[in-house]
Amino acid sequence: MGDMVIVAYRPKPGCDEALLALTRDHVPELQRLGLATGRRALAMRSKEGVIVEVFEWKHGAIEVAHTHPDVLAMWERYAAVCDYVPLGELPEAQDLFAQFEPIDLT
Repeated sequence: MGDMVIVAYRPKPGCDEALLALTRDHVPELQRLGLATGRRALAMRSKEGVIVEVFEWKHGAIEVAHTHPDVLAMWERYAAVCDYVPLGELPEAQDLFAQFEPIDLT
């Protein structure tokens, strides 16, 4: 068992497709590096176009990621195309049953 995380990415103007491509590759790359479990990641889109991703880090991998050069490079690519958003800022997060548009990661 690892650590489940939920992260929200607001695409920068004109970067929707680039963000989507990064999100499709994100967890497979973490798995390749031995940092994410084999659990399938989920992705969804808010009404405002924010991409929300749910995935599982391997136990202790979050700390390793903060010094891993491949992960740091990936995070730089994310920073170029999106801003991270606290989940609580999404209007959907205020609903008892938050609803999002599913995104196919395949």
